[in-house]
Amino acid sequence: MSGPTPEPKLFTPLQAGAIRLANRVVMAPLTRNRARPADDAPVAIHVDYYRQRAGAGLIISEGTQISPEGKGYAWTPGIHSPAQVAGWKAVTDAVHAEGGHIVAQIWHVGRVSHTSLQPNGQPPVGPSALTANSRTFDGAGFVPTSAPRALELADIARILEDYRHAAANADAAGFDGVEIHGANGYLIDQFMRPSANHRTDGYGGSIENRTRFLEEVVDAVTGVLGGARVGLRLSPFSPANAVVVDETAQETFARAIDRINPYGLAFLHMVEGATGGSRELPAGASIDALRARFDGVYIANNGYDRRMAIEAVESGRADAVAFGKLFISNPDLAERLRRDAPLTTPDSATFYGGGAEGYIDYPALEGAEHRGAAVGG
Repeated sequence: MSGPTPEPKLFTPLQAGAIRLANRVVMAPLTRNRARPADDAPVAIHVDYYRQRAGAGLIISEGTQISPEGKGYAWTPGIHSPAQVAGWKAVTDAVHAEGGHIVAQIWHVGRVSHTSLQPNGQPPVGPSALTANSRTFDGAGFVPTSAPRALELADIARILEDYRHAAANADAAGFDGVEIHGANGYLIDQFMRPSANHRTDGYGGSIENRTRFLEEVVDAVTGVLGGARVGLRLSPFSPANAVVVDETAQETFARAIDRINPYGLAFLHMVEGATGGSRELPAGASIDALRARFDGVYIANNGYDRRMAIEAVESGRADAVAFGKLFISNPDLAERLRRDAPLTTPDSATFYGGGAEGYIDYPALEGAEHRGAAVGG
């Protein structure tokens, strides 16, 4: 007689640095634009939202700005004020009470912002004074990003202090760690891309110079939390927010990974292909080669379904898989995937802004079955 079929590795525990995941289904960071407008603090609705999703092996919070200058979209939360820390503490307490784990994704958008979102209506900042030619949400609608000013060396030193402060605040708010947002055309990614970085000092030009800011951020954050409580998100081959994926991308991100390896990070989380789009890679590009350079836990992201995720983890190509939009409409996604149960389709009209609708009113599996709300997915 044959024994029971072993459970797919996707649904088994994983140690990521200092964080013990109950399963390898990770909730990706998801901007939802529901922070309190007056002070960008999380509120009670955030507590419910994250508590509902505590069955994920790890929750990575929505992008959370490290300073008022780091803000690029209306109603996104921060982690630089006492009110914001208090709001997040209620969230982390709720997740932990359900047995879950959560890290804060700490974020500086750089040039992907608008003067109306910046302190005193100032221009956004970037490695160089090069406009992103993308769009952002100002609270009334989508508007073109504003022209940035180039960061001075003193500004860079100040921003590194903002990262340290955000890491300390994340610790005070009860997060299990942080994920440094180095992806999707935001500030750290801007430094690494020749299309956004025309600097002629020690932060521009060569690959060594363009990856310097990333390492300095990692050094700052791990200096507060230790490497075992810090992860990093990268998107080597994504043109998100109008950065150009050029012929140096493979070499640039290989060097980036080599530079952060000595810090013993808990995980590396990579967007495989274009963010929220095609998984196709440019000629000569290899996610597997980059993943092989990293010494720790690797979280794969972008367009995964159950079959793909199980295969990626079983084969060892990934240690865990992050899901985004499916976590919006399936708060108990890890359990649904484990059971191979039907998935609820998300309503894109309620992704950004608003209140409870499309945020905390998606039922868990039993509730969905009773309401007849589940659909094939």
